[in-house]
Amino acid sequence: MTDRAFDDTEVGAGLTVGAVASLVGVTVRALHHWDAIGLVRPSERTNGGYRLYTAADLARIHRVLVYRELGVPLNDVGALLDAPATDATASLRRQRDQLRERVARLQQMGDALDRLIEARESGILLPAEEQVAIFGQHWQPSWVHEARDRWGDTTQWAQYAERAAGRTAEEWQQIAESVEALNADLAAAHRTEVAPGSDQANALAERHRASISTYFDCTHSMHVCLGRMYATDPGFTAFYNTVSPGLATWLREIIDANARANGIAPESATWT
Repeated sequence: MTDRAFDDTEVGAGLTVGAVASLVGVTVRALHHWDAIGLVRPSERTNGGYRLYTAADLARIHRVLVYRELGVPLNDVGALLDAPATDATASLRRQRDQLRERVARLQQMGDALDRLIEARESGILLPAEEQVAIFGQHWQPSWVHEARDRWGDTTQWAQYAERAAGRTAEEWQQIAESVEALNADLAAAHRTEVAPGSDQANALAERHRASISTYFDCTHSMHVCLGRMYATDPGFTAFYNTVSPGLATWLREIIDANARANGIAPESATWT
């Protein structure tokens, strides 16, 4: 590097830091930093001490910008610029491979976001016919859309969508089988008049709450609110009473009793 001084009137022989900053689209602060760390140092100065960048300096700056755009850490750029061609090529190949890995990760993240967006809109990422095959002939895919319209702005729907976005058909099948087994056990206990508040009834209520928690976190207080809905909402009441006549009311009773055993007063329970 030369250090020949120019008269201030000879600034045309090189470019000042401000002129270079405007020309290449970086800040004066960045150029000063690159100078301080030895990445790109102006080759010339005026008699007044002003830094001047030559054509060769500008070429080096452009190479720095290319590497920076490729994501090469600034601390590695200087070594690349000054390395023998073979070493620089090997380093660039490594940077290229790292960049491709990063692109692949970003693509995976983008795909995951697409699934989450779709899940928030549709609830279950399965075709309607596959939903029926998994959940049974009584299943109506429109139920999920109705649930979204009803609760789509809630934290619980957001949790449901996040979990649904990552579930496979096999996992939904396992959930469906678990719910079917639970409903069968609820129906059997109801038919044999298992008393609300008994150990058996409380265990069934906890299984039911755990089943709900596969979709979103369900507290005992929230479970009570759901029990009220099962006993009063025509759609839910009809579903449970189809499983076993009168099951909807009994299910509410065992949920209330279990909540009371866990320190929640059913009459004052809220969605918390």
